[in-house]
Amino acid sequence: MAANGPYLAEIAHLMGDPARANMLHALMDGRALTAKELAFLAGVAPQTASGHLAKLMQGGLLGVAVQGRHRYYRLAGPEVAAALEGLMVLSGGQANGRRLPSRVGADLARARTCYDHFAGRLGIAIHDALLAGGHLTVADGGYGLTRSGVALFAGLGIDPAAASRGRRAALRPCLDWSERRPHLAGALAAALACRCFEAGWVTRIRDSRAVILTEEGRAALEAGLPGFRCDEPEMAGHSGALPSSEPGPHDLDLAG
Repeated sequence: MAANGPYLAEIAHLMGDPARANMLHALMDGRALTAKELAFLAGVAPQTASGHLAKLMQGGLLGVAVQGRHRYYRLAGPEVAAALEGLMVLSGGQANGRRLPSRVGADLARARTCYDHFAGRLGIAIHDALLAGGHLTVADGGYGLTRSGVALFAGLGIDPAAASRGRRAALRPCLDWSERRPHLAGALAAALACRCFEAGWVTRIRDSRAVILTEEGRAALEAGLPGFRCDEPEMAGHSGALPSSEPGPHDLDLAG
């Protein structure tokens, strides 16, 4: 291995520290958080958090954007999220973040974000309906769209060609840590999640990666994605958390 090549042990060391692991886990919904917020979630002093954040940025695991006087940190990209999701599969999906209430494990298993796409039973339901309906082709460890798949995404208000521009894979399987089956990841999966949020088909639960499939969203997905079936949505206040209807600093779109 070249002297300046990547070292697995260095990345593992960065992720393995409990405070840094909590920070990375908190950023798994794709949104951005301040150093103060990450310090609280990691259970460390702000000065200690700054040191951890500097190491994570130096290791290429985090990116930062400046908005006025504030600096917002987020995962460096989908490959970091994929690595974290894989580690969660190995760990059995046990989350020890101090912010998680007792019921949030069930919420996350029902429907959540995995960086910028849907996971949990919601993500599985989308993946399975696309596959069963013949809308996906399987090749080289990823997925492509059949002609019916292109029409289906267009019917949901997504331009597959525009969403697939760039070096990122358009569609790929991502092993779900709670279901131990693949959900859908990639640029098109991210575009679908964005569409669902914009249309109000899915809403966020404040301070959580968990999301809620609304009645309108259920109807839209069942109509636009034949074969889609998912658990009945819960009331927004069932776990003591309120859905976030107004964009806040966590929801800033800081992606390039």
